[in-house]
Amino acid sequence: MSTTLSQKEIGKRIMQLRKAKGLSQEELAKNITISRSSLVQIEKGNRYVDIQELHKLSIFLEFSLDEFLSKDFNNPKKEVLKEEKKKKTEERISIPAMSVSKFRNILLYILEKCAGKPNVGETVLYKLLYFSDFNYYELYEEHLSGARYRKLPYGPVPKRFETIVNAMIEKEELKKIKTEYYDKTQTRYIPLTKPDLTKLKASETEVIDRVIEQMSDWSAAAISNYSHNDMPWKASKEGEEINYELAFYRDAPYSVRNYGNEIEEP
Repeated sequence: MSTTLSQKEIGKRIMQLRKAKGLSQEELAKNITISRSSLVQIEKGNRYVDIQELHKLSIFLEFSLDEFLSKDFNNPKKEVLKEEKKKKTEERISIPAMSVSKFRNILLYILEKCAGKPNVGETVLYKLLYFSDFNYYELYEEHLSGARYRKLPYGPVPKRFETIVNAMIEKEELKKIKTEYYDKTQTRYIPLTKPDLTKLKASETEVIDRVIEQMSDWSAAAISNYSHNDMPWKASKEGEEINYELAFYRDAPYSVRNYGNEIEEP
């Protein structure tokens, strides 16, 4: 017997059926011809599913519409044999390939604009890099620098940062200094060369500029506290790598994408 379901309940049931089939969001979205971010919003209950989309879902996920809409719908069992395939697919989607050259130019670009600000020490710099990378990924579904970040107590920290910076110091592209800021020792970086702007697209500098405009005047404590409520950081385990895919689960004020007005892929 059918019943009236809320958007959240429909989204929850679709997610359960997808997981039972061992499918990633990317795989399911592609097969029903919508974008992955649209599917994310459907599963969260933030987006309406029309009857045509529900019909496509019923065919691909192999469920009866009557059973799906029934009050007695049962959470389907996971297909164990497909779990490994699902994990590998999600890892392939979410693990970025870092471009050291791009990261170096982004770092120089941020420092060119912010190095003179007394609050921009290493802690603030980490967060400016993190929000630039994750905001770009949420907006364009592709990586900016491809840097990988770990969840640490004071917020997200880019892996390989020290190695890249030390190489830049050796090439005299950066200078590392220690200063006192409000009675605390602060590590700062001074750019000795300009970024190669031919390596950065207009869409990339636009995202970085927005992050700089919003956060570059914040104290280390303020920007760290802000990062702690961002979904990618919150949903990750201490010391582990932060998955870029979690950017699609952000809510206001962290989300930089208007999902409600999103044009679906054909």
